[in-house]
Amino acid sequence: MRRIGVAAACAVLALLASACGAVETGSSGTAAAPSADEKVSLSVWSKFSGRELGVLQKALDGFHAKHPNITVNNQGSQDDDKVAQAIRGGNPPDVAISFSTDNIGQFCSSGAWQDLKSYIARDKLDLNLLPTATRTYTEFKGTRCAMPLLADVYGLYYNKAMFAKAGLDGPPKTMSELFEYAKKLTVFNPDGSIKVAGFVPTVGFYANHVQMWAANWGAQWTGQDGKSALGADPQWQAMLEWAKKFTDFYGKDKLAKFTAGLGQEYSPDHAFEKGQIAMMMDGEFRTAFIAAEAPNLEYATAPFPVADNKPELYGGGYTTGTIIGIPKGAKNAGAGWELVKYLTTDPAPLQELAHGLKNVPSTIPALKDPELQGDAHFKTFLDIFANPNLATNPASANGGAYLKTTEDFAIAYQGGGVPDLKAGLTKTATQIDADAQLGS
Repeated sequence: MRRIGVAAACAVLALLASACGAVETGSSGTAAAPSADEKVSLSVWSKFSGRELGVLQKALDGFHAKHPNITVNNQGSQDDDKVAQAIRGGNPPDVAISFSTDNIGQFCSSGAWQDLKSYIARDKLDLNLLPTATRTYTEFKGTRCAMPLLADVYGLYYNKAMFAKAGLDGPPKTMSELFEYAKKLTVFNPDGSIKVAGFVPTVGFYANHVQMWAANWGAQWTGQDGKSALGADPQWQAMLEWAKKFTDFYGKDKLAKFTAGLGQEYSPDHAFEKGQIAMMMDGEFRTAFIAAEAPNLEYATAPFPVADNKPELYGGGYTTGTIIGIPKGAKNAGAGWELVKYLTTDPAPLQELAHGLKNVPSTIPALKDPELQGDAHFKTFLDIFANPNLATNPASANGGAYLKTTEDFAIAYQGGGVPDLKAGLTKTATQIDADAQLGS
């Protein structure tokens, strides 16, 4: 998942605050597209590098072929921090690509990224081409300052050979089934230590983040009053009790020792690829890692199981993704919008990027690509993305601070450091609301 950490996000927010001050969102208006004979040089900044920057370049070449008067300068290894500094210095890129949807609240509310609504209205773009979840993470409080550019979608990976050996036919569909399957799939060493884990339930391990699990539990982040729902929605308590029960099955110390000896998430020693884990949650991009690093692995993908009391959610899941927008002060905003529109609404570049980066194309029409549909492992994630139960976490003016607060609490509870879960969730919700007031 291409996301920056919360600490980095907070640094970006501080930079944006100093860069933009009290900017009136959307004050830049709508810039006209350049005429066909007007020569324009566009600068595009992203965090892509190496091979992936080359994949983006091919898509940009396609844009240049359609607009030969517009030359695109593709600059990689440029993160949100560098874009914020460029805005502050008065020399921003014309188009910015970010891997962190958690910053969207600050991008939009500060005016650091321009409001695109007037462009969308002028060009009569149909935003129904985008799933509701992707529309959610590209706008904030009525300001649409970004468009989605590819998506990450999370589901279940499971080892088919291990399933067959354990007499299991097909993936689990509920959290109770996941727990029972994991017990059957787990193998212990003679000394009682874990040799193979059916599923690692540790919060923070690999893709086990609270926002990803919450989507499959139907846990709500906010109530109708806009305040944190952690203490009010019983799904949060059920989710964390489930994770704690899972941990107790293995033994906290045994599980910690086991995970400490596993490979890093983005290394060739990844535990699922090495046969040390039978099931896991991960994104569609893992299919590319497996193809390159463990091509003989017998595995399958499926939607991640859902809460026992929320069976209607099965088939959906969590999504986040890459976003693209026009920074405040961009010198060629009109041409920049033409590029943004091309990359995010034309199926051809979206599918080309999806092929090269192994991410899900972020519009519903682009999902119909025969090549992508033909890969059974990858198709699972296309189906999850198209499901009406696709979910994401809400944008916040202080970035992903509430995610870190929630995850820190979840880790503390799972480790046995919280005696009263209900009271702890209520206290955490109060802290999230207080932090949101400071960040708004």
